[in-house]
Formats: sequence, C-alpha cells, structure tokens
Amino acid sequence: MPRSHLASTFFGTLIASLWLASAATLVHAEPVANVHALAQKEQQPLLDTLRDLVNIESGSKDIEGLNQIAERIAGQLKQLGGTVEILQPTDIYRLDDTPEKIGPAVHAVFKGTGSKKIMLIAHMDTVYLKGMLKDQPFRIDGDKAYGLGIADDKQGIALILHTVALLQKLNFRDYGTLTVLTNGDEEISSPGWRSTITKLASDQDVVFSFEGGGTDGTLRLATSGIGSAYLTVHGKSSHAGARPEGGVNALYELSHQVLQMKDLSKPEQGLKLNWTVSKSGTNRNVIPAEATAQADARALKVSDFDELQKALQDKIKNRLLPDSRVELKFEVRRPPLEPSEASRRVAAYGKTIYGEIGLSLKVDEKAIGGGTDAAFAALQSKGAVVEGMGLSAFGAHSNDAEYVQVGSIVPRLYLTTRMIMDLSTGKLK
Repeated sequence: MPRSHLASTFFGTLIASLWLASAATLVHAEPVANVHALAQKEQQPLLDTLRDLVNIESGSKDIEGLNQIAERIAGQLKQLGGTVEILQPTDIYRLDDTPEKIGPAVHAVFKGTGSKKIMLIAHMDTVYLKGMLKDQPFRIDGDKAYGLGIADDKQGIALILHTVALLQKLNFRDYGTLTVLTNGDEEISSPGWRSTITKLASDQDVVFSFEGGGTDGTLRLATSGIGSAYLTVHGKSSHAGARPEGGVNALYELSHQVLQMKDLSKPEQGLKLNWTVSKSGTNRNVIPAEATAQADARALKVSDFDELQKALQDKIKNRLLPDSRVELKFEVRRPPLEPSEASRRVAAYGKTIYGEIGLSLKVDEKAIGGGTDAAFAALQSKGAVVEGMGLSAFGAHSNDAEYVQVGSIVPRLYLTTRMIMDLSTGKLK
C-alpha cells in the first residue's frame, strides 16, 4: 500500500477516534449542564423555603413549634411524591438533661427503579428560646442570608428538600430508595431519635448529613464523641463545730475522687476528661452529706469511651473515707464519627464533582469541635457516612450573627444531586 494512502488512513482513523471521544464527552457533559442549570433555577425557591423554616421557632423543648415545622416539612415532602410519616419518639435514651417531652421526626421514603439506598439527614430543632425570632428574623444582606437557626440546621433541611425537587425535575429515579429523616432533638443529644437514625442508616449505601460545612464548605469524615461523667458521693451530716467526727464529709471524698481521676486524659489519642462542675453542702456549719461533680469527656474512637468508663469505675473503688458511698454514671451523649474507606471514597468523588464547576472542595478527616447525628448513623452502617453536606455557614448558636452564604446554594445543590445520581448509576462505587 502506498505511503500516502497509509498516512491518509492513519490520520483518518485518528480524527475519527478523536471525534468519537469528543462526542462521548459531550454526551456526558449534557446531563451535567442540565443539573447545573436547574440548580441555578432552584436557588430562589430554596431561599423561599429557608425563609419559611426560619419563621417557625423550633427550640428543642418547644414541642408546639417542632410540631409546626414538622408539618411544614412533611407537607413539602408529600408534594414531592414521598411516602411521609411524622413520627413520635417511643425509644428514648434518657440523659441527665433530657426533657420530659421530645419533639417529633419526619421520615420520608422515595422509591426508585434502581438498587442503591441513600439517606439524607438533618435536624429541625434549634438552641433558641421561644420569642427570640424577633431579634434575628430572616433577611438577606448581600451574599448572606441571616436568621434564627438558619445555619444550624434549617439550611440543611432546605437543601435536602430542594435536592429532592431537583431530582424530580430531572426525572431521575435510578436510586433504589431515597430516605429523608429530620429529627427534633439533635441539640439535646438526640435522646429520642438516636436509635432510629442508627437503625435506618444500618443498611444504607451512603448517608449524607447536612450540617453546615463551615465558611469554606468542608466535608467532614470525623467528629468528636461527647460523653459526660456524673459523680455522686453520699456521706453523713453532723455539726461542723460541735461534732465533726460524727459525720462523713462528702466534700472530702469528692475531692479525693476528682483528684485521682484528673489524669485519665490521653491527649495523644484524642481522649479528654475534664471535671467542670461540682456542688456540695447546705450550710457553713454542717458537714456535707452529699457532693456531686460533672465532667466533660471527648473521644475520637468508640472504644476509647469504653476504656474510660472502665477506668472511672475502677477508680471509685479507692475511697478516702471507707464509710462514704460513691456512685458514678457515664453517658455517651454522642459517639465519635470515625472515617472509613467508604466515606473517603465518596468524599474524594465529591472533589471531582466540584472541580467540574471550577471549585475546590476540602475534606477533613480530623475531628474538631462537637459531635453530630452522623455518628449515630455510622454506628452500624455498612456504607459511607459524610458530614458537612450543608451550605457554607457561620455563627451557629449566636444571638445575632447566624448566616449562610447564598453563593454556596447552587454548588451544594449540584454536588448533592450529582452524588446521588452517580452513586445510583454505578459511577460512584
């Protein structure tokens, strides 16, 4: 065959191959473009939902407000085609500060045509007291939307609702089930809904938790576990001046116990125990018959809390006053969220998706700050659990500075929607 014909054939084949590759790229880019365009159109409806949610006060102990916001969320999920229930708690893990009544949860399931199980979680309750809305109403100032509880966590609820809406507009149903759970007790350590979160999350392929991503939108694969230790010493009262020897000084025993427990922290592995509150006595001239103390505990591994509880129970056996009685109670208010290979893989894919719209995405595997409901989801989950899927936000729990960044709405809608789509279709494995 002549060289010119060989060259012609070679270049023709090369051009055809390049064209096919380009065409394949265009075919792939088209649905991505659709997602981004629809995400842009969804920004204002999301802000409208956020306004409505902020205007409903829903403190953790405000049952009336929690019922109201639950009805609002359930109504929107029903309009989107979900099978929706407003649940009341039946399995309550009572902590030292658990109120008598616990707020509801909204549970919704969307059934698709595929096999993957995906769960989206956020919480409805806030730390604020009823009546504080007037001092922090919903408002938009430049790129910031302010409001009571807007960052923690009403933005998370709005983002979930409008991600589901976006999937509906894309006519995407390739997931197996899409489960939504919003609970009303996160700010008081989720005593009513922790077991439900763990149970529902146990067979999910991925759980996305929509706490805010901080000002830079960081995804979090780890959070600290939070524990509390309660020490109670029973002694015997007596006149402090006339007959102190007739008493058993609970304050002395408490002091002994706290001092012998002061070095149980292991900072090198993220385990911390600090005694923070103590009370004893009734009168200056009475030997105290009872004394109490509380400690704050933090851990990065579930097993560290188990070891700490054992160490505390061993310590109280050593008493200064043999006639005193010492009791110790330990609460795991939240387990730690530990990073897994599955969560690393999902978060890394998120970086790729953000790159498609020219943005970088941070992923943090080091636990900082407080715990979240994502840790309850991860206790028995076989799949990935990713925290911080919410909007970029700042000022949670503050009186007048809580806001979300409006500019993060479209990127986060795009990220969440694409993650769900690509997980459902096997692109994210």
